[in-house]
Amino acid sequence: MFLLRWLSIPLLVLAATVGPVYWAFPEGLSPARSLGIVLGWAGCGLLLASLLLMLRETWLSRWLGGLERMYQWHHHVGMAAYVLLLAHPLALAADAWPASPTLAWQTLSPFSQGWPVRLGWLSLLLLMLGLAATFATRIPYRSWRWLHVSLGVGVLVGLWHLLQLGIEEPVLPILALAALFLGWRILREDSGLAARPYIVQSATPVADGMVEIALKPLAEPIAATAGQFVLVAFFAGPTFRGCGEFHPFTVSSMGDGREIRVGVKALGDCTRRIQGMEPGVLARVHGAFGTFLAERPAAPQLWLAGGIGITPFLALLRTGPVSQETTLVYLYRAEADAAFLQELRALAEQDPQLSLQALATGNQPPNIDSLLPATRELAGHECYLCGPPGMLAAVRQSLHERGIKPRHIHFENFGFR
Repeated sequence: MFLLRWLSIPLLVLAATVGPVYWAFPEGLSPARSLGIVLGWAGCGLLLASLLLMLRETWLSRWLGGLERMYQWHHHVGMAAYVLLLAHPLALAADAWPASPTLAWQTLSPFSQGWPVRLGWLSLLLLMLGLAATFATRIPYRSWRWLHVSLGVGVLVGLWHLLQLGIEEPVLPILALAALFLGWRILREDSGLAARPYIVQSATPVADGMVEIALKPLAEPIAATAGQFVLVAFFAGPTFRGCGEFHPFTVSSMGDGREIRVGVKALGDCTRRIQGMEPGVLARVHGAFGTFLAERPAAPQLWLAGGIGITPFLALLRTGPVSQETTLVYLYRAEADAAFLQELRALAEQDPQLSLQALATGNQPPNIDSLLPATRELAGHECYLCGPPGMLAAVRQSLHERGIKPRHIHFENFGFR
């Protein structure tokens, strides 16, 4: 089952790339022109795969190995598509270069070839803007989102470019699928049709700049397990100013009354506003997503959490005692930042198989090597990590140096929007 999930996205991307090329493979043309055409069709197929990988459906994420993995592939596949599509006109120009450099330039120039070529360059420009937004992690979410929308528009403009050239096969099937995926994302997910209605029961501060919000379902609840996250949009209340965009939050507990709790740390405009959350605010919840902490083998375990990364481990501990020897290393800057620390200490005292190491690191990066057990003590352990990307990278490097294989290192970060 694991191998099938691991291969699902590569096989999907391969099929999306090869399919259009096989359908429209050029015959009887020069090598450079044939290469240009192949690059164009391969880029179209990759763009289609990238659109599919942006969908937020629980059944699809389970099939493809998790939403975070889908988004990572969405980003890389989109980058590869852009490179191929950028090389497409260059290869066509290279075909004309031996006969006439002027003709080669006219092949590229948006000013000499009419609307078909202009639409092609406009598509590349829109794709470039959308891809640039994926690297601009510090810009406001709303701005990032609108820049990212240009990716979808760029795909449609690129297909329009092909229609203007008189190419209908396989453009029309690709256009239909692209429109389906974009419409699906906008109508079902961005507008919240796939989400379920909830109401805020309570909002409890658990650390400086962090609050735990209890949500009660108003209809059929979502199914969530420890280690998963949900996408939540909070609307306006009596004094709370709404934050209606969907943001990912890790589930901190699942109650008997079907309610869920999520931990929210003030990391941006919306999450800072959420610190003033009040009971009675309506919300919509979509999910749950993620495979972190799922299917844990019956082996000794090392859990390492940084800051708000403690949330998925807390959710699991709240379900009952651990079933194997477990060491939890919890890192935080100062005592005031240590969310749920007293509860974690109480849980460790009650569970003989759970060992808690809670450490304040200050404002400087911690010395990871001094925090991790020695190589012989880690033998046979499964390692689960959750926290900021910089911490995860340092911990993974230290574990590799201690001989821990990648298949025994499981991690979740906060790297996608």
